[in-house]
Amino acid sequence: MNIMLFHSTYGLRPAVHAAADRLRAAGHQVQVPDLFEGRTFGTVEEGMAHQDEIGRDELLKRAVLASAPYSDRGLVYAGFSFGGSLAQHLAMADEKARGLLLLHGTADLEDGASVDELPVQLHIADPDPFEPHDWLTAWYLRMQRAGADVEVHSYPGAGHLFTDPELDDYDAEAAEQLWKVAIGFLDSL
Repeated sequence: MNIMLFHSTYGLRPAVHAAADRLRAAGHQVQVPDLFEGRTFGTVEEGMAHQDEIGRDELLKRAVLASAPYSDRGLVYAGFSFGGSLAQHLAMADEKARGLLLLHGTADLEDGASVDELPVQLHIADPDPFEPHDWLTAWYLRMQRAGADVEVHSYPGAGHLFTDPELDDYDAEAAEQLWKVAIGFLDSL
């Protein structure tokens, strides 16, 4: 499977490269574009400030440009937190998308969004300060109405970005479970 994996608001950190390596070891081709052009951040606030400086439209444009050379093959779009929101936007707009793997984050859906049974898997902390239960319920229902085939996996007690060993959110047990389930999902596409 060809996967386009987008980093979080922290930037292209070692945990993103490690995730890509794990997916490659499972037999997948993975691209990891650097949407922040080499900048990484130690706090979510610093990353969000940089994200705001660049602007959402510019970041989406960068994500589209990074994906374009690979999209004819049928990509699985994936992303961590903010990167998941970008992945969701691209997958919902790409009729050749093979799947959507959301790690720690979602995005609002465009009005009239429609896909043809797009396989979607979301992995989320429970509770998650950036993805409250009410939001997730509404997101799930809107994704289903749009035609997506959605699975949600929640991890009680884990922190928001629980797959990054350099962050306080890290939860080794939850991270291992996530990768086991996510690789199974990718293998099934």
